[in-house]
Amino acid sequence: MDEFRGIQTALFLMLLLQFTGAATRQSFLSLAVRDGDEITLPCNSVRDDQNNCDRTRWIYTDSSSRTADLVRDGQIDKQAEDKSDRRVTENCSLVIKKLTEKDDGRYDCRQIRSGQRLSPDAVVYLSFVTMTEQKNSDEVTLNCSVSILYRRCKHTVKWLFQGLDVEKDNGDLKTSQSLCSASVTFRTSHYNQTSSYQSLKCNVTDRVTGTPQLFPFRLSGEETTTESPTTTCGNCTEAGNST
Repeated sequence: MDEFRGIQTALFLMLLLQFTGAATRQSFLSLAVRDGDEITLPCNSVRDDQNNCDRTRWIYTDSSSRTADLVRDGQIDKQAEDKSDRRVTENCSLVIKKLTEKDDGRYDCRQIRSGQRLSPDAVVYLSFVTMTEQKNSDEVTLNCSVSILYRRCKHTVKWLFQGLDVEKDNGDLKTSQSLCSASVTFRTSHYNQTSSYQSLKCNVTDRVTGTPQLFPFRLSGEETTTESPTTTCGNCTEAGNST
């Protein structure tokens, strides 16, 4: 009997650890964006007993570990009004418009009541995707890189051609990868004949959740066109401007 109870206890603890781990993973998101994009950061710690997000605070931490309150009691903090265009949704998510590289970093959604934290923070890490083009004689090289946050690369990066992985030494396309970066090289003649800009996409994948985001090639500083797909959070599959 004691042995049976010991087995039951062990199974219960295993299930509890699995549930706790799953809940922890869901509270941490790593998303990638580009300059000029718009994104909605979900607040997975939000509680049902709120009135207009009056217990919600959004806290931003930059790459130098400096913190600033963006939202207090559901309202945009006055000191944050000079930053990118922001607003809070009905479910306490944080919408950021016209993102710049100064917006990368950590965003904590915290539930506060009477100065006490009600639950673990919901955390979103925001990294920036940068794309460049280099032409050399009869070759073109496109590079896609993701900003490194707090000395850690939170994403893997690779190129897709017509939806498929670009393998090394694959015919007219050659690719190389490094930490948080990937490049693809092809001959100018091939580039002109196949409209490779439209066929190539940069696949940025969260290392923890395995959630991919697809970015059509666009040079940094260029305006997003209507052909760019939409950024969604939590189950991100393609990225661009949200509507």
